[in-house]
Amino acid sequence: MQAQVVALRDVTPTVREFELRPEGGFADAHEPGAHLQVQVMTAQRKVQTRSYSLVGEGDGRCWRIAVKRLDDGRGGSLAMWRLAEGDRLQVSAPQNHFPLDLSAPGYLLVAGGIGITPLVLMAQRLGAHARRAGVPVTMLYGARHAGEFGYLAQLREALGEGVRAHEGSAPIDFAAAIAALPPGGQLYTCGPVPMLEAVKRAWHAAGRPLADLRFETFGSSGRLATQPFTVRIPRHDLAITVPADCTLLEALDAAGVQTLSDCKRGECGLCAMDVIAVDGEIDHRDVFLSEHEKQATTRICACVSRAVGTLTLDSAYRADS
Repeated sequence: MQAQVVALRDVTPTVREFELRPEGGFADAHEPGAHLQVQVMTAQRKVQTRSYSLVGEGDGRCWRIAVKRLDDGRGGSLAMWRLAEGDRLQVSAPQNHFPLDLSAPGYLLVAGGIGITPLVLMAQRLGAHARRAGVPVTMLYGARHAGEFGYLAQLREALGEGVRAHEGSAPIDFAAAIAALPPGGQLYTCGPVPMLEAVKRAWHAAGRPLADLRFETFGSSGRLATQPFTVRIPRHDLAITVPADCTLLEALDAAGVQTLSDCKRGECGLCAMDVIAVDGEIDHRDVFLSEHEKQATTRICACVSRAVGTLTLDSAYRADS
């Protein structure tokens, strides 16, 4: 559907909030963890679809999303930042792959940077739930410096002293926070991939059930600088260049190589492809493959991961017999 930008607000120097009024003037209600799919036109005239978490409670008229400006990204955030009040764009109805379960005996919320956006409404709902049911709720919120703590006032209004802000690059003691969580308690987290990996390691070391760890990722900028690389597909007798502003999945689709995908955030694994050879290095940017699988370099999630050098992949194509 079409939606109009009715208000803009800079939450931090690098995060801008957009208030979107959908066509018809009625915004469907949403639960914590929900997001919108938004279509944007990049400076290179490419249409991209991006997922942005809905921030805070809705008012029935508009949705609010927040976008971090990434000057070295693929152009989606810069396209959003070029929008002005009155502009229109295509959006989906709210979707939710990160729902909040209110039946747990305790909660730990962990956010890093722009990863705070899906957790704002979670904190607000859990704050009210804690006051009614006496359930403990703690939030750890990390940012590089004080100016990047978006929504901190709203979080403290919801959770009070339960919010702990961590500024800078010093490691957060996830183990201690997990140890304080009651048995059966749940952890909800969103942030950069290195933070998510640290949380998962601490959760595993504590012997906590995997089902009680819920996470969402907004993608990873990777360990290596984003640059063009070459992909060979022997079954198609094809060699293509993946530009720096294009994903491997997009490049394969454009070249006519059929692929499967769903989340396009490196979470579901549907786009994982077999790697035949690597002349260079794979930069795994997903959270689907295990550390063992990533080290083996036998699979790659085409929606987010990249390479430096030349990558040779197998495809699902099989010639007719």
